[in-house]
Amino acid sequence: MRYAIEEINNRTDLLPGITLGYQMYDACDSIARSIKVALALVNGNTAELTLKECASAAQVQAIMGETTSTLSAAIATAIGPFHIPLISHYSTCACLSDKTKYPSFLRTIPSDYFQSRALAQLVKHFGWMWVGAIRTDDDYGNSGMAAFTETAQRLGICLEYSVPFFRMDPPDKIQKITDLIKASTSKVIVGFLSGMDMDVLLYEFSKHNLSGYQWVGSEGWIFDFQTAARDKTHILDGAIGLSIPKAHVSGLQEFILDVTPLNSSNNDLFIEFWETMFSCEFKRSESAAQVQEECTGREDVAGVKNSFTDMSLMPILNNVYKGVYAVAHALHMILGCNKTCNTDVQPQPLEILEHVKKIHFKTKEGDEVYFNENGDPAAKYEIINWQPKENGIVDFVTVGLYDASLPAGKQLNLQSDLIWARNSRQVPVSICSEPCQPGTRKVLQKGKPVCCHDCVTCAEGEISNNTGSIACVRCHPEFWSNERRDACVKKQEVFLSYEEIMGALLTAASLFGTCLTAIVAFIFFRHRKTPLVRANNSELSFLLLFSLILCFLCSLTFIGQPSEWTCKLRHTAFGITFVLCISCVLGKTIVVLMAFKARLPGGNMMKWFGPIQQRLSVLGLTLIQVIICVLWLTISPPFPFKNFQELRDKIILECALGSDLGFWAGLGYIGLLAILCFISAFLARKLPDNFNEAKFITFSMLIFCAVWLTFIPAYVSSPGKFSVAVEIFAILASSFGLLICIFFPKCYVILLKPEKNTKKYMMGKGASK
Repeated sequence: MRYAIEEINNRTDLLPGITLGYQMYDACDSIARSIKVALALVNGNTAELTLKECASAAQVQAIMGETTSTLSAAIATAIGPFHIPLISHYSTCACLSDKTKYPSFLRTIPSDYFQSRALAQLVKHFGWMWVGAIRTDDDYGNSGMAAFTETAQRLGICLEYSVPFFRMDPPDKIQKITDLIKASTSKVIVGFLSGMDMDVLLYEFSKHNLSGYQWVGSEGWIFDFQTAARDKTHILDGAIGLSIPKAHVSGLQEFILDVTPLNSSNNDLFIEFWETMFSCEFKRSESAAQVQEECTGREDVAGVKNSFTDMSLMPILNNVYKGVYAVAHALHMILGCNKTCNTDVQPQPLEILEHVKKIHFKTKEGDEVYFNENGDPAAKYEIINWQPKENGIVDFVTVGLYDASLPAGKQLNLQSDLIWARNSRQVPVSICSEPCQPGTRKVLQKGKPVCCHDCVTCAEGEISNNTGSIACVRCHPEFWSNERRDACVKKQEVFLSYEEIMGALLTAASLFGTCLTAIVAFIFFRHRKTPLVRANNSELSFLLLFSLILCFLCSLTFIGQPSEWTCKLRHTAFGITFVLCISCVLGKTIVVLMAFKARLPGGNMMKWFGPIQQRLSVLGLTLIQVIICVLWLTISPPFPFKNFQELRDKIILECALGSDLGFWAGLGYIGLLAILCFISAFLARKLPDNFNEAKFITFSMLIFCAVWLTFIPAYVSSPGKFSVAVEIFAILASSFGLLICIFFPKCYVILLKPEKNTKKYMMGKGASK
């Protein structure tokens, strides 16, 4: 401070003609003494430093200090009502940014609000999600650690423990901290500590050889050469942390070292300092006993290595330098200085405070000085890494920078050449639980922080495709999870296709039945004049064969990928063609019954069921099914549908019925006609005739009914495309049953027993009976 004031007094461009004075006091790290001195400075009662009635005007324009946050908070509270600026060079507690509590406090060192956030981002950068923390039990440590904890939690970092410590704590508390660290699983310790507190802890940790932990330090100790010198057991090797950026004030080092007690022989404090520095004594009288070596006053200060000559403190001294210049620039503006200053103006404390808040200048080294609305400067830090050398000396290497003024994501800038605990080149790992791999999700462990978890495999149909997923994501219904549960794969669309074996076999059976029916029709057409073909109405026989061809062909609409038109066609075509088929069989059965009734005495039934009536009956019965199908298609027609539920890893492409009532009404109507046909044929099976086909119709309808009765439970219980295959099989089986049972016996006679295909044989046999 003295250097800055003398430099200002020698300048002609800053406060020309004005001489700044100063008074310096040592608070001895005492809150009571700090407040006493501050109030004495406010009152001008500095001669005796006694607290008198606060009646006189303020004698100081600003106060520089204090070093610790606790003392600064106490002083700022005491002098706040007087509006005298208090500018600290080393008090970093974020609490001091509260202008409602400390309206006159400013500082030239960044607030711990930024340091705490920077430390949390540094920990996050290296992937240390499970850390321990030790803090100084005062405003500096508690406030800084609270801000660090808040930011760490937001970044997903968990604290295994966070303990306060003060250098005056009893030994048993230090022992508890030591035991806590030994029992912990975290390998990283964040130390938000002052240099003195770290020295005490370091001494105790050395006794227990607590090495191998990765330390992350605040600026309170990370750049302290004395702390590094005391670390004989290399506990802090590889430590990383934030430090005030290095600074240089030209001329300051020479000023500090250019001291001689001869020029200040009347200053007892200066004589005491000289004697302590060189371990000597000035001769006070001839008779005084000489205990130590006599001081000459010509000792070389530059040759002494101690805290006084340690220029590593230059950044802190630079902060004091900036604070003095801030007050000088404020006074320069208030006094309206140009070539001269208006000495008639008496600056008021509040006026000085307001102008200090507004100053913005550059030092001779080019450093910008200004304060934000909270009285804080711009937050910039150097990232320091403790790198031990071969001679056992620790080198404080700058490995990165942190600039809070830059956009998020660009504030932290790190190099890769770092040394970690135990002189390792590999970044330490400090996690509570291993990250969950893709395909698994986190399950928090009961009673532990969120960083401690177990990994559980995702359920079927769910995936997690990144590391550390909290929850599995359910795949879209058209997708399914693979075996590793780390990706959704598109489900295979399945339907009864022509390419697969089952589809090909059913297609071949359908075409075979169609061809076989066509052959039978061709045979009947070639022998249409024969008695066997003409018996029981040949028109119904040909219509029955035609309907059987349609039955065989309609099964093909069930094969292949369902579309809108195939879904509408397959069930309606099946229903109508089968009703046509059963109607023809029912007509032929009724013809047999009517023919027998006509041969009885007085029988005249055939005139009521001649060819026209037979055609009309077939048409009428079929028309009913047509009406059912039309209503079905109009109200709620079948449509293509993707079934995601039936099979977990496949999509079943099927035809939804639309209206279940329409489907079962059409099927029920077929069943009703089949039962009527079966009953009629059963009644006519033993009627006298040489070739009574009622017995064959009975057997065919028995097969037909058996097939469709077993179809219902098989259809309902079959999954996916197999239900379609069951329906096709039922269609083909019943069609083959009708074709074989009704027409094969006649073909046998026509082709192999032509002698029986005569009117004489058929009528003669009937007459003998």
